[in-house]
Amino acid sequence: MPKTHAFHSPTTHGFVRVAAATPVVHTADPVANADEHIALIRQAGEQGIDLIVFPELSLSAYAIDDLMMQGALLDEVERQIGRLAPLTAESGVVAVIGAPLRREDRLYNCAVVVGNGRVLGIVPKTYLPNYREYYEKRWFSAGGDVSSRDGDLTLAGEEVPFGTDLIFEAPNRPGFVFAAEICEDYWAPLPPSTRQALSGARILLNLSASNIVIGKADERALLCASQSARAMAAYVFAASGWGESTTDLAWDGQATIHELGVCLASGERFSMESHLTVADVDVERIGLDRLRNGTFADCARDELDGYLFERVLFEARDAAPAADLIRPLDRFPFVPDDPARLDQDCYEAFNIQVQGLMRRMKATNGERIVIGVSGGLDSTQALLVACRAFDRLGLPRTGILGYTLPGFATSDGTKSNAWALMQALGVTGAEIDIRPTALTMLETIDHPFAQGEPVHDITFENVQAGLRTDYLFRLANQNGAFVLGTGDLSELALGWSTYGVGDHMSHYNVNGGVAKTLIRHLIRWVADRELVGAEAAPVLRDILGTEISPELVPAKDGVIQSTQGTVGPYPLNDFFLFYVTRFGLKPSKVAYLAHQAWKDAGVGHWPAGTPDDEKVEYDLATIKHWLRKFLVRFFQTSQFKRSAMPNGPKVVTGGSLSPRGDWRAPSDATARVWLDELEGNVPGE
Repeated sequence: MPKTHAFHSPTTHGFVRVAAATPVVHTADPVANADEHIALIRQAGEQGIDLIVFPELSLSAYAIDDLMMQGALLDEVERQIGRLAPLTAESGVVAVIGAPLRREDRLYNCAVVVGNGRVLGIVPKTYLPNYREYYEKRWFSAGGDVSSRDGDLTLAGEEVPFGTDLIFEAPNRPGFVFAAEICEDYWAPLPPSTRQALSGARILLNLSASNIVIGKADERALLCASQSARAMAAYVFAASGWGESTTDLAWDGQATIHELGVCLASGERFSMESHLTVADVDVERIGLDRLRNGTFADCARDELDGYLFERVLFEARDAAPAADLIRPLDRFPFVPDDPARLDQDCYEAFNIQVQGLMRRMKATNGERIVIGVSGGLDSTQALLVACRAFDRLGLPRTGILGYTLPGFATSDGTKSNAWALMQALGVTGAEIDIRPTALTMLETIDHPFAQGEPVHDITFENVQAGLRTDYLFRLANQNGAFVLGTGDLSELALGWSTYGVGDHMSHYNVNGGVAKTLIRHLIRWVADRELVGAEAAPVLRDILGTEISPELVPAKDGVIQSTQGTVGPYPLNDFFLFYVTRFGLKPSKVAYLAHQAWKDAGVGHWPAGTPDDEKVEYDLATIKHWLRKFLVRFFQTSQFKRSAMPNGPKVVTGGSLSPRGDWRAPSDATARVWLDELEGNVPGE
């Protein structure tokens, strides 16, 4: 497949490549500083960067005190801006530069936006610090009351929009909309970037000097992360570094890029070399997230009443050539690859499940539950949750009535694991062979299997799945208990369950909000911490190595029925599910992201504990094949099951599929629009 296809370009999928520049600073030397800018802008152009932001007062240097008021220096700053402007047309980069500029006998600390070979606009600093080591009001005027409607500023021989009410937009690149604030602005209780975001800016820039003291880097990163999350935006921060005067202060050159609260890139601090910190920002995802959040629109309506921004239009570079994404991209959206974060996620997920079940038991005055224990992943996790809930409620585990219900295809391995687990956990275990009853039903409906024919069709499977659930419900009636469901979020998405009186139904389901890929790690987490007792740990590790199978069809040539062979690899399906439901991404973009994440097993990180044989890779043809099947199953054939799913807690950020929660959809929709988009925009068969 040719890599020249537009599909392989990040630009096609709504990404904007941004850079936080950290130039070597030359104190009070605009010519030398401009030379550093030119080198970095050229480097940015070669790397396909669309937007670059420099530190505060980057053309003059920040720590020059009263030299800031010298006419010779200010004249030279303006000349160097004129020198830099043509370079942006040549490189295709939009550059945002820090400079002291004069207007109507006042000096302003400014962000100068340069692109398309000219100065596009100038944004003055709103809040001037004048406390502790800062004395900016000695030199500068605050720009909070300066509007572009008050008149332009003449710079490099042109009239340029000047004001704090400027937003910059590239109509040829939907979503490429940015705005700038300067250092102290984002330390304010209401940063200018808040209204900039509410007015449509999806990328927020901060030109900062910000001297370094112990602990300040963490505080800056916290502010950047917080503002990007609260404003539902990307936030690009560039602070002054090596070369600034250290007469009284020091500088670390911190550079970070955040998106929706997550750090995409962080530059080297205390470097003595000019460098760029680069990441691809997903402006399309930002827009879709804002679309889903009604509070964002409500806040914009309230906060922008009478507050108008002027849009300055520019033309961004054309679609970039095929390139790999420069940003973190988890193979497992529901399973972080950072060990500390995975530990926290497992702790929270497990306790959400436990608390949900505890509350339901309290509400029903329940002291017993019935659960089918197959020896597979899902029933194991539900059983672990039940044990922990009973322990916390002070109830004996003997009130957990576990049943293994072997059918025509149950393997000795899973049945022995089911028994070993129930015994290790100290629950009440029992076995009911469903084969005699299943055979009676198959005979009654005149199914070929009852006459000895090897017909293992959907009826054959569902007779067994239905009987298992039927037994559990009747056992619950008999024992004054309720049925605990075990089906997980991934199965709900795929419709991989038997509807009604089948594994689709229960009185309460603790797994319905947990993705299959996370359940494996939850079981490992419980085993490693011996949360339900040390005796169960060896059995749990054996279960983790079991092939995922409904065990409804007898093995053929020694190969058992494989769920993933039918519905596709769960790692891919969970990837598809996350981006389709959490952000509403188009299938072509989901395919692009999946290919970026999964095309090379040797690149990037894997969650802790991932076995080597599961560290696989998928080519684009494989991804497209399974995504096509996912779209049909999710949008067209399985919603009716989700519309009648039992209660259970939401667990993961990707959302719940409950019709009472995150996902509401008609049961009679078609997948055509998603399939057409996939076929029309993803190359290959």
